Amino acid sequence: MDELKPTPPNSSPLTPITFLERAATIYGDCPSIVYNNTTHNWSQTHSRCLKVASSIASFGIQRNHVVSVVAPNIPAMYELHFAVPMAGAVLNTINLRLDARTISVLLRHSESKLLFVDCQSKSLILEALSLFPPEFHRPVLVLIEDEEFPIPKTDEFITTYEELVERGDSGFNWIRPKSEFDPIAMNYTSGTTSAPKGVVHSHRGIFVVSLDSLIEWSVPKQPVYLWTLPMFHANGWSYPWGMAAVGGTNICLRKFDAGIIYDSINKHGVTHICAAPVVLNMLSNSPDSKPLKHPVYIMTAGSPPPAAVLFRTESLGFVVHHGYGLTETGGLVISCTWKNHWNKFPANERARLKSRQGVRTLGMADVDVVDPESGVSVKRDGSTLGEIVLKGACVMLGYFKDPEGTSKCMKDDGWFYTGDVAVMHPDGYLEIKDRSKDVIISGGENLSSVEVESVLYTHPAINEAAVVARPDEFWGETPCAFVSLNGKHKASEKDIIEFCRAKLPHYMVPKTVIIKQELPKTSTGKIQKFVLRDIAKSMGKSNSSKKMSRM
Repeated sequence: MDELKPTPPNSSPLTPITFLERAATIYGDCPSIVYNNTTHNWSQTHSRCLKVASSIASFGIQRNHVVSVVAPNIPAMYELHFAVPMAGAVLNTINLRLDARTISVLLRHSESKLLFVDCQSKSLILEALSLFPPEFHRPVLVLIEDEEFPIPKTDEFITTYEELVERGDSGFNWIRPKSEFDPIAMNYTSGTTSAPKGVVHSHRGIFVVSLDSLIEWSVPKQPVYLWTLPMFHANGWSYPWGMAAVGGTNICLRKFDAGIIYDSINKHGVTHICAAPVVLNMLSNSPDSKPLKHPVYIMTAGSPPPAAVLFRTESLGFVVHHGYGLTETGGLVISCTWKNHWNKFPANERARLKSRQGVRTLGMADVDVVDPESGVSVKRDGSTLGEIVLKGACVMLGYFKDPEGTSKCMKDDGWFYTGDVAVMHPDGYLEIKDRSKDVIISGGENLSSVEVESVLYTHPAINEAAVVARPDEFWGETPCAFVSLNGKHKASEKDIIEFCRAKLPHYMVPKTVIIKQELPKTSTGKIQKFVLRDIAKSMGKSNSSKKMSRM
């Protein structure tokens, strides 16, 4: 056996770009992209991507050069997920909700050579480039035009996206990776400013996570997929490539609200959606919400979805699947894989089980919850806290130009340390309890803010909830809850505290409740707990009674 080694026929580098070629052969005359009044089929999308790739190469873009994109979920954004790596370059999708200063930092850090800019982000990008030092090389600019927003191309832009399509070569011999570990994409973690973390993924990693995500979600051939999850957010959890693998129809949306989602479902026969829990909350609380005519499968991740939100969403006819991943994994690598006998349980119990993150997907080698100091697995008792660690093909290559940051989370013991705090249940399903920085230590007790938030979400008046630590003279820290109300019911701070007192141990009950019109969110829709922590600290230390019972 020892003489049998890898040879060219059996060791061709894995890359998700081949999904597009296959889609053009099998589903060539089937719809690939629908946007407003425009519809492309898979043969056209394949041809357009090759043309754009050849045009990118004509700019002198070479292997491993970074090509950036600032755009919403429009056809060009989808096509560039194939066209950029087809040119041998590394795709860098930038969050268009960031401010000019942050985008300027990211563009300089990535050393981007070419930048595709959506017309509505034109002024933002020109402002970001104006912040470059005079001697710093600026990327070449290409404008992505839209008939709905007739913003003219100006001299700063060398050409437009459609001009690249028109002049490109559909017979372009795209540049295949020399190794499957060659980089294909780089994404910056949310909230980055002066110390950006550019997460670099390989062709192999994206190939595996794309297929893995399809298998775990049981995605059939030719689904109708609605793009609510931004493609700039971890490459849309790998589904731009995944939809090509199954010949799906991509329904692109520049922007959306609950009404637009419900209209799109009815108009296009949408079957699948990826969405953060904040979108589930929006769908279930919207005045436009009504029972669906056919099941729509939703994959949710990004933060632990409260069981109450899952229950309300599924009562409308959505079938919610819950997963877990990070920018560093390129997609979902832990999934709450459903067991058929759970369907016999009451609705509240089903929602509670589904709110857990679950078990490793097929593409991961191993997943565990360990003591971060010793590296030893925690007890499978559903209460002992530890850190989620991962290993497998989907884990990033590392952080761009940050070997120290890479070594801190990718350790010599073979694990990638996520920084997420979780418990392992007796059945082997893990459940996130917090980010390590969000754990509240009250009187020596480690208190999970997520657990308190789950109870708050069951209150009929609460729309959003977030719990952070407030300094306390006696306990050190106590829970401070920030909530927004849904307008359907009334509630005071006292009402909310009493509600929690009836459902939680006393030490977990928020000692402070702040009602706000809306909670602050990041550009990817996550509640900004660091802002709320600052507010809680500015309020000063609370004066909890020394006689307070710690039941």
